[in-house]
Amino acid sequence: MTNQANLSTELGGSFTFPRTSMTLNRMGYGAMQLAGPQVWGPPRDVVGAIAVLREAVASGVNHIDTSDFYGPHVTNQLIKRALHPYAKDLVIVTKIGARRGADKSWIHALSRQELIDGVHDNLRNLGLDRLDVVNQRVGGVMGPSEGSIEEPLTVLAELKSQGLIRHLGVSNVNPGQLAEAQTISPIVCVQNLYNVALRSDDRFIDDLAEQGIAYVPFFPLGGFTPLQSSALDRAAKSLDAMPMQVALAWLLQRSPNILLIPGTSSVGHLRENLKAATLQLTPEVIADLDTIGGGPKI
Repeated sequence: MTNQANLSTELGGSFTFPRTSMTLNRMGYGAMQLAGPQVWGPPRDVVGAIAVLREAVASGVNHIDTSDFYGPHVTNQLIKRALHPYAKDLVIVTKIGARRGADKSWIHALSRQELIDGVHDNLRNLGLDRLDVVNQRVGGVMGPSEGSIEEPLTVLAELKSQGLIRHLGVSNVNPGQLAEAQTISPIVCVQNLYNVALRSDDRFIDDLAEQGIAYVPFFPLGGFTPLQSSALDRAAKSLDAMPMQVALAWLLQRSPNILLIPGTSSVGHLRENLKAATLQLTPEVIADLDTIGGGPKI
């Protein structure tokens, strides 16, 4: 087995975006936490942030999730400083559709000019001529909102036709909005809120798996009640692992189209997250963890 194949196995296997040559190891890295407090300004430890990015790639991570509104601009500039020129197999996925207010607030940025500016900001700060994948962020802060997403997706499709974007994804959407997006452009991934406790997208994930579309959960390690955390603690103790490693392992074993992007600003924590991909949950542990999920199925 080649070293690359070994790395893929250690990172949960791999997934190829539909109708593309982009094959990603399923355990990736989310860059949001590299910015300063409240995802604003530079990190306290720039050298440490760069070390995390380089350690991730050295460990086989070839999927980095970012956005130019993290910082703003900070995480993309760190990625460029740490990793440019980029490895041939590295896929950088960014998102647009928001901007930061002077008070550190998160503001929708969905007008035509804001979307165009967002793409060009990502290109400039990442040092790229074309973005691998751009996720159109719509909806609320933590989940979908009702309504058409045709207008912003049409703008991104135009930018894709101009050669500035290779592939498109969507974030904070429901199945109907995905279907609408697919009438405008092929969609390679969906990024929504989901974890072992917050599972309203269960049915959506299965539908996406049938279509060969990746599902990338954000907030994969948050939102647990004390009761739910106790179930994770039991599972972790039985496996001699950490609770958050169990939560990540559960996601990887939930469906083969799930790709993970846990974030951290610590090399030690990064290594713990990546190690979760080697954890094998027994059917009994999975059944116990399944009892903490709930909520309506979309």
